[in-house]
Amino acid sequence: MLNRVVVTIFAIVSVLSGAVLAQGVDSALLDLAKLQDDVKSKRISSFDRSGGNNDRFENIPDGERRTLFEVSGAGMINHIWITIAPPPPDLSRNDIILRMYWDGSSIPCVESPIGPFFGQGWDESYNFSSLPLAAGPRDGRGLVSYFVMPFAKGARIEVENDTGRKIDAFYYYVDYVELEELPGEMGRFHAWYNKEVTEALPDGENEWSLLGPQGKNTTGENNYLIADLEGKGHYVGFIYFVISPSPMWYGEGDDMFFIDGESWPSSLHGTGTEDYFNTSWSPNEPFTHPFYGYGRVNDDIGWLGRTHVYRFHVTDPVYFDKSLRFSIEHGHNNNLTLDLATVAYWYQSEPHKTFPPMIDKEHRKPMPSIEVVDIHRWRHEWRKNRGNGAKLWGNEPEE
Repeated sequence: MLNRVVVTIFAIVSVLSGAVLAQGVDSALLDLAKLQDDVKSKRISSFDRSGGNNDRFENIPDGERRTLFEVSGAGMINHIWITIAPPPPDLSRNDIILRMYWDGSSIPCVESPIGPFFGQGWDESYNFSSLPLAAGPRDGRGLVSYFVMPFAKGARIEVENDTGRKIDAFYYYVDYVELEELPGEMGRFHAWYNKEVTEALPDGENEWSLLGPQGKNTTGENNYLIADLEGKGHYVGFIYFVISPSPMWYGEGDDMFFIDGESWPSSLHGTGTEDYFNTSWSPNEPFTHPFYGYGRVNDDIGWLGRTHVYRFHVTDPVYFDKSLRFSIEHGHNNNLTLDLATVAYWYQSEPHKTFPPMIDKEHRKPMPSIEVVDIHRWRHEWRKNRGNGAKLWGNEPEE
């Protein structure tokens, strides 16, 4: 009996394996075994052309743009590695702008501060790991991308120094394959950075109905914008950097994907920020998965301070034929003031919708941290509002 079961299982596995190979089902490990024709591995890096060990761009002045990568013909970038000196906070990677152009485009297909693009929020440096992006040891200073970036006629990657000081050293690899011809079904890789200090509602920051009955959001019009796309393609994820000025939970905000011009409620309508990120119950702990996680969490009171969350749609892209508008509430019904910054990633056909002008350096700055003295001032104003009683404790119920 046991032998028959083993034989049956082996036969089923053999049939399924054969079907997988016959149908060409995508798999990273399966693809490693496939021999390729007419593919050449190439690299452009910052190596010392003299044969020495000065393998870097040096002393890039403030305001200068520097081309890292420029090739003609067809190919696909499959790996990027970058490290920069000095590290944060002496030099903020939030103020080095990364741009990528495909097939001779005059407008960037990728435009983002280099730190946020690679999963490094604000003016900080910390280890971060996901399937397509990572920031590796030491202390998140090795910036890595494994996103595939196809091009048919050529590609260019540049960086702009907007830090207010020179970049002492900039090291990089860009690995790619050179092809005779790019398959016609390949989309072009895109990424866009946005940032906004959101506005609270006139009746206050009423998260969790703490201040009274909550209103309803039946349009999504005042949501925080993550991506506003035109053309045919598929969205593959984003990174979310939030600074909360309050110890209250920042995430009772539904995600809303409006596909091909549809109205509210959208085809994909979520139930809360942590739910979209595959987590639950207002998490506040580091967590790493190839597709989603918390790359950085605050260590203040409650949810006060900085948090970095990410989700990549590796097996579940969001497809669109004409357009996609993706947004998320900042608190339920958009009731919270938050400092939000995001980088969205997607593939689409060209041409793409031109991005708004890059947010200037002053407005890219993170809002300052709320400190102990600020909380004490809040307490002082609360005591005055309650008659300045000598034994007021701080959590007395309203009368």
